[in-house]
Amino acid sequence: MAVGETSGGPRAWFECFRGCSGRWPLTEVIYRCPQCGGLLTVQHDMERLRERTPEEWKKRFQEREHTTNWPYGSGVWGKREMVCPVVDDDNIVSMYEGNTNLFWAKRLGGQLGLEDLWIKLCGNTHTGSFKDLGMTVLVSVVNQMRKDGQEVPAVACASTGDTSAALAAYAAYAGIPAIVLLPKDKVSIAQLVQPIANGAITLALETDFDGCMEIVAAIAEKDGIYLANSMNSLRVEGQKTVGMEIVEQFDWQVPEWIVIPGGNLGNVSALGKGLLDFYELGIIDRLPRIACAQAERANPLYRSYLTHFESLEPIHALPTLASAIQIGNPVSIEKAVATLKRFDGVVEEATEQELADAVARADRTGLFNCPHTGVALAVLEKLVARGVIRKQERVVVISTAHGLKFTGFKARYHQRQLEGIQSALANPEIVVKASYEKVRDEIFRQIDARFR
Repeated sequence: MAVGETSGGPRAWFECFRGCSGRWPLTEVIYRCPQCGGLLTVQHDMERLRERTPEEWKKRFQEREHTTNWPYGSGVWGKREMVCPVVDDDNIVSMYEGNTNLFWAKRLGGQLGLEDLWIKLCGNTHTGSFKDLGMTVLVSVVNQMRKDGQEVPAVACASTGDTSAALAAYAAYAGIPAIVLLPKDKVSIAQLVQPIANGAITLALETDFDGCMEIVAAIAEKDGIYLANSMNSLRVEGQKTVGMEIVEQFDWQVPEWIVIPGGNLGNVSALGKGLLDFYELGIIDRLPRIACAQAERANPLYRSYLTHFESLEPIHALPTLASAIQIGNPVSIEKAVATLKRFDGVVEEATEQELADAVARADRTGLFNCPHTGVALAVLEKLVARGVIRKQERVVVISTAHGLKFTGFKARYHQRQLEGIQSALANPEIVVKASYEKVRDEIFRQIDARFR
């Protein structure tokens, strides 16, 4: 009997997102529906999950949270039954990811005209981004497959930085060969060094992310290397726990809005999937609205939104400070559109100037944001100004990665060295001679200028 099955049949399986017939085990190497070519989704046996009441599920999750009871202390594996029930305990590859904190952005919210603004700091995890949540599931399933004798020579991904870091770390933990394809000179040094340090075969290609994605998909199809990008629906199952965690952290209350930066768009559909699972099981009684935020230079979903999603056309993404979402042909756009329609969602864009200033403004209130979070914050500001989001509504912004991955961007902003950007909130270092009097005078000059 296969792992994750009982006499009652499988507890989770792949099926076509578009509704074609057919089911496939989670341990089968398959990424698209053989009938229509659409992406797959992981479907759980909801009737079996309903055998526990909502209150029983809540109690179970809270008893597991932050414990050392393997593997349930993980924010992902603490919800194992709803995420991936097909992996043996010994084959789970986890670094106790998830359970990231909500930052009450009281001061920033006040500046934007919001009474209840929170930032979900998904970058406060092992490799510094939300990608850990999906990768723990994917690599665990690969580990199970290999232990069961299936031939999986390596795992591979195309990446703008964060996916490669997560894949490299989890594969290293499991002793599985990892291959990452990065667009040359388009990721930060901090992001580049992560897969290198973890021993991944790291290839820098003279193309953009979309070019890397095309090549890695061909390698997966023709050469048997296991694909670890978000077109693999196992990634979505881990990432969906972000939405689950948010409502749990609010004592099972649902915020009015969740704002998500969008690049390859797997995170939009993932977060929605987790909330829909909770809704179907009666754990929550309503759904939030979702706002997807795109950089103006990489905005295919925004352009589609302007046509009421009548067309879904790829574009050539231009260089953007939000490098991780510089994607013109997002794999998960169809899933994202379905999610936005279900959640009464909106899509908005942010210019380079807007995202850079949004990061600096938020950092001034104690945060330390990545540029992609800046896109979400800039979009939030626009939606509040237009009255789409009202001041009394609870809003959660998804911060996708830790700001320490983007210190070059931050330094150039404050040194006024970002091309085309007016650094209105720059705070450069002040060079002063090593004299008590000169230091004292400069300190009080700055206090007078800034705070009085």
